[in-house]
Amino acid sequence: TRQWRLTQVPRAQAALVSLDPTSGAIRSLVGGMGFELSKFNRATQAKRQPGSNFKAFLYAAAIENGITPATLINDAPIVLDNLSNDEIWRPENDSGRFYGPTRGRDALTFSRNLVSIRVLQRLGIPRFIDYVERLGFDTSTMARNLTLALGTHAFTPLEIATGYAIVANGGFKVSPYLIERIETTDGEVVYEAMPALACAACEGENLAADTEVVRMEDILEASALDGPLAPRVMDARASFIVTSMLQDVIQRGTGRRAGALERKDIAGKTGTTNGPRDAWFSGFNASLVTTTWVGFDDYSLLGRREFGGTAALPIWIEFMREALDPEQTPTPMPEGVVRLRIDKETGERVRGSPENSTLEYFLEEFLPAYQGD
Repeated sequence: TRQWRLTQVPRAQAALVSLDPTSGAIRSLVGGMGFELSKFNRATQAKRQPGSNFKAFLYAAAIENGITPATLINDAPIVLDNLSNDEIWRPENDSGRFYGPTRGRDALTFSRNLVSIRVLQRLGIPRFIDYVERLGFDTSTMARNLTLALGTHAFTPLEIATGYAIVANGGFKVSPYLIERIETTDGEVVYEAMPALACAACEGENLAADTEVVRMEDILEASALDGPLAPRVMDARASFIVTSMLQDVIQRGTGRRAGALERKDIAGKTGTTNGPRDAWFSGFNASLVTTTWVGFDDYSLLGRREFGGTAALPIWIEFMREALDPEQTPTPMPEGVVRLRIDKETGERVRGSPENSTLEYFLEEFLPAYQGD
């Protein structure tokens, strides 16, 4: 039989962490090439810049504060000199091009850096830091400047995956854990994890009080909850809209290679840092969230043609191909989200179904004006 052997041990390292977004249970964790080669677990110990992989949280914060997927923001050159090291910063898009006025959805789909910086300018740095701290990220050493829009603060793959679990489960903060149960040789349970669980139907014990019609699936979900309820840290509506934007990343954006899985229920985001030195992909559906990272331990350059979509995404695809349940799980639209038709160029609301229009999601309190009004 034919056998394959490595003629050279790869210098590049990779990490993968996969969570159940409902409970935080770690389903898979890979920290490098092998424990015999290195005891350093890159999934839990390596703090690396996530780059554009962090933009999902920026856009979630923006949506909760009135910036919509239809908001036009200029993708144009910007020069900043207010960084802590007093250097002039001229950020660019990966393509080196600028695209002019761009809707928020397209900006995230195609990872437009200049738009993200202007989104953070509108949102405000203190507000964004407070938001990601609420999501559970350690912000104590974050630089208070606009580079945060491009994911310059370092986190471990496990921290990033835990953040994406919030988006995947509808806005709840779950805590990752490895050990589910410990039993003696006689089968006596001496320890059993009781994680706080994400359950939208269980909030406030007010299913019947707040709604005229109670869905049977909500009743079943609430009755099946076996543990404390995880705290809500993200508006369910923002979670839904960001998920729809991240689905576009896979359908037509920087993560379109994941289309090989032929699924409509997956969403995700690429990430590539300067150099490039780090390549990321984080993606999910309602039942599983997975983050992959590729890079060198000594921060060497990966190569100018390596991006999150070329280096990290293939790992994610191969894992999710085996790990995802074959049954697809669509994301239900929560109350308070409105779907309207807008003009693709202006982002304004239109009547009827004219050419160059598309449907878009909005929070009910931040609806766009009709075109021409």
